[in-house]
Amino acid sequence: MFTNKHVIIAMIVAPILSVLAWFAVGSLTGEQAAPAQPGQSYPLVEKSNCRYASGSCDLQNEDFELTLTYEEGVSGSQLVLLSSHALQGVVLGVALPDSEEQPEAMRAADGQGLEWRMALRGKPLPEQRIRLVARSGGSTYFADAATLFLQPKDMELQR
Repeated sequence: MFTNKHVIIAMIVAPILSVLAWFAVGSLTGEQAAPAQPGQSYPLVEKSNCRYASGSCDLQNEDFELTLTYEEGVSGSQLVLLSSHALQGVVLGVALPDSEEQPEAMRAADGQGLEWRMALRGKPLPEQRIRLVARSGGSTYFADAATLFLQPKDMELQR
């Protein structure tokens, strides 16, 4: 059986053709990305850097991306939000998962709506979550993210 060159070639080519067919069917019949529709809500996916002490958290839905960072300065601690698109407004809350705390509005730090800031009373605890809602182009984007990215790197090693 393995002495016939046609069988050997077929055993090599068949898996390659099946993988190519799988990708072709997925691209032809799979769900295609569509632009955001005004009045609709879209979830933002928490990227992996939110789950460890990275210093920033990326939230994304297709080409719409938000980056959260923490800054401590002379005026106190702040959460800074950088956006890939101009935002019309952002509300953000930091609380325990089962808490019903009301979110607070962030303030625009630039004239274009790409940078937003919010003063914090202190650094969030590792078990707290960040919940935010952002409006851009008439669409609403929402996210629920961990606060582990805000923790010191040595705290990550203790776990």
